[in-house]
Order: sequence, then structure tokens, then C-alpha cells
Amino acid sequence: MPNLNENYLKLQENYLFSEIAHRVAAYTKQNPEKNVIRLGIGDVTRPLCQCAGEALLEGAKEMMSADTFKGYGPEQGYEDTRKAIVDYYKRSGVEIDASAVFVSDGAKSDTGNITDLFAHDNVILIPTPVYPVYVDSNVMCGNKVEYIEGNADNDFLPMPDWNQHADIIYICSPNNPTGACYNKGQLKEWVDYALKNQAVILFDAAYEAFVSDSELPRSIYAVEGAKQCAIEFCSLSKTAGFTGTRCGYTIVPKELVFTASTGEEMSLNAMWNRRQCTKYNGTSYIVQKAAAAVFSEEGIRQCRENLEYYRENARVITDTLSDLGIRFYGGVHSPYVWFECPKDMDSWTFFDYLLQEIQVVGTPGAGFGENGKHYFRLTSFGTYENTAEAMKRFRNLLETNKKRKFVFSDWKSFLS
Repeated sequence: MPNLNENYLKLQENYLFSEIAHRVAAYTKQNPEKNVIRLGIGDVTRPLCQCAGEALLEGAKEMMSADTFKGYGPEQGYEDTRKAIVDYYKRSGVEIDASAVFVSDGAKSDTGNITDLFAHDNVILIPTPVYPVYVDSNVMCGNKVEYIEGNADNDFLPMPDWNQHADIIYICSPNNPTGACYNKGQLKEWVDYALKNQAVILFDAAYEAFVSDSELPRSIYAVEGAKQCAIEFCSLSKTAGFTGTRCGYTIVPKELVFTASTGEEMSLNAMWNRRQCTKYNGTSYIVQKAAAAVFSEEGIRQCRENLEYYRENARVITDTLSDLGIRFYGGVHSPYVWFECPKDMDSWTFFDYLLQEIQVVGTPGAGFGENGKHYFRLTSFGTYENTAEAMKRFRNLLETNKKRKFVFSDWKSFLS
């Protein structure tokens, strides 16, 4: 009998979004006549932009001809795609080298797989609440995680404790699930902390395209010194609607060099390249052709039209919460809106309550860690019609319960 990886026993029985799907499926089976609106999972609803769609079709035609057929591609990504990513960064004032860019099937895979580069005796510092993959991927390989707390007191933007040592630091900005976004000064403090501790920041920039304030950094490499201490992950899933097409990229600067116990220097860029060459055969040519088109000036313009659609959905949600006096986070530079559940109600109870009463699905904050157990996340990735209808139901529910002096009468911010 094989010895199994018993670290899996330490994981929660169900992945957060699998549990949501299970509860919704059970409800709809019992109530087939109910119209359930899903504002929980961050899946997009707008189609691919025209540039990406045309590039996919063109790539497919190329694959149908012996003269232009492509077999195995470079594990790091095709040159045109990597150059398009470099140019995209350059337009926002950030210089990166194409040799630092690795194209993949998405940021989720890479943030999970990056643990391959590190030993298992590091101090892993992860903010809470947090995207579950950061924690679960470390638990799976037996790493010990320490947490830094995001809460209402720090606007869910925890800052480093200079008396605490860390070797690896996870940061997501704009944040999933809270929508909070670090400014440049705050990120500079994290970079300085990492340099002092000789730590590596794993920076998830999956939602960078939602940042509309030019003063807020969309890449950690906008901060001086970051190339010496940070790996950046990004995704086209939210930027360009690639949730079903699958493409992302990771930037591992060649400046990330550390000394091994043997005294030898080890380059994280070279290690990630070796890891990808060993375990990954590269992102498909067709998808990369579409990705390169996304990063063209016209592709970016078209994608921004979709992003504006989601921003309008976020505005509908945040306007509703503002009108009702409910304090929230995010929704401005992020597709997510994060707010506190009614007093003393845990987030899974609130999830079931909304599902039963108004057939609106959100994401319980408990799935993102201890500091999220009394919070709730809504996404702006639905259709405008569904988002508006969900908020109409939300308003009606609150007004009804206010008259009854029922659950929502205990909502502290609602009564303030």
C-alpha cells in the first residue's frame, strides 16, 4: 500500500465554490420554478472581444494547413505573445524583460504551482481573508502558514509587522475577495519589508485591469526594488473574459537570485523555467494568438468596453448598499463588493437566507478565512439585468424586514 500525502486530510472537505454549487443545485432541484441569480462565483458573462475571437479563428485555420500547422510550442510561451505582454506593461510605464514572462493557462495554476520552487520550512505569510488557493496549495505540500489580519480597522489592507519574519508573502491587489487596493506607498512598504527579510512576494495582479486611478499601481514592478523580491501573476480571465479560454502569465525577474545552503546561487527565473519545461507543455497556439490580440491597442480598447460593463454592475451594487447605509469595500477598482453580514449572522447562514428568501447567490466570506466569517462577497460579473434585479430584490427584502423589525433591524451600519 502506498504512503499517501496525508496533508490532504488537513484541507476543508469541500472547496468553497464546490460547496456553493452544491447548495444552489439542491435548492433549484427543490424549487425549479424559482429564478436564481448568481452573483457568487467570479465567472464572466461578456463574450470575447472581436480581436480575440478573430485571432482564435485565424489560429484555427492555421492549424488546419500543413504550411502553418503548429505542434509543441515553447513552454515559456510564443515570442509574439510574450512581446505583446511586455508592450502592455511598457504602455503603463513598467519595463519588464520578455525572458521574465512565462505564459500559462491561468494565474490559479501558477499561484498553486509556484510552491514547487520553495522548501517546506519557510515562513509563509498570507493575509486573511484570502483567495483559498494560496492557503490550500501550501497545506497540500505540508507548509506551515502564518496569517496577517485584514479587517475593518485597516480597511482590509494589512501592512507588514517589522518585528515578524517571513520568507514568502502572498499579496493580492486589487484583492479577492475584499476588493481593497494597495496604493504605491503601501506596496513600497511591503517591498522594503521583503528586501529587509530577503523574502519573496508572490503578487497576484489578476484584477489589475479594473484599476482606474493612475495613481494606484497595477503592477508591483511599478515600485522600486520589486524586481529583486517579487514574482507577479496575472490572468486574462477577468481582463479579457478568458475564463473558458484559459490564459495567464507569470513574471519571474532574473534579478531574483538567492544563495543555496551549498553556497551556490539559484535563480528563481531559471528554476521556474526548468519546472515549466518538466511539468508543462505550454499554452495552446490558438489561445496565445488570441492573447496577443488582446494586448494590442485595439484589443485593449475592446476589452475595456467589457470592463466598463462590469464597472456599471458594480456601481448598481454599491449604490444599493450606500442607499441602505451598509458599509462596503471594493467595487471601485475591483469587480468584487465586500460587506458585513447582519449582526451575529455567520456568512453561510446569510448565504442560505438570501438563497431562500430572494434567490440571490453570493459568496460567504467564511470561505476566505477566519476574518471573513461575518462578511459576504458579491460579484459584478453577472449580466446587468440580473444585477439590477438582484439589487431590487435586496432592497425589497431589507424594507420588508425593517418593517417587521426582523433580522436586518440588527444591522448596525443599517441603523447608523
